[in-house]
Amino acid sequence: MSFDLSVWALPAGATPDEVRAAVQRCRQGRHGEYPDPRVVAFYRAITASYPDCPAGPGTPWEVTPLHAAGDHVEMNLFPTCADQVLLDIERLAGEHDLMLFDAQDGSVYPPPARVTS
Repeated sequence: MSFDLSVWALPAGATPDEVRAAVQRCRQGRHGEYPDPRVVAFYRAITASYPDCPAGPGTPWEVTPLHAAGDHVEMNLFPTCADQVLLDIERLAGEHDLMLFDAQDGSVYPPPARVTS
């Protein structure tokens, strides 16, 4: 069974309930019409480190290609994936101002603070 995370591009100030509502719309096959640049940038960054098409040996992805829509990217990970993959997802979500949704328990996390050097 996979470990499922998704990142969401919603307007500033979006609440966890708004993220959960967006997840439900996705499950019903309803997605935004236009790709949000934040989602596109996240997808390009995460798949540059962990390709999904084709997925190589040692891939963290249990399902490929990743489900990418205009407002989100859903990632189905092997439960045994390296912690570094999760850290990279969290870091990239913060860099691209995306909210994280944990499908296991329905938790929503606001964009992690960007790390500044």
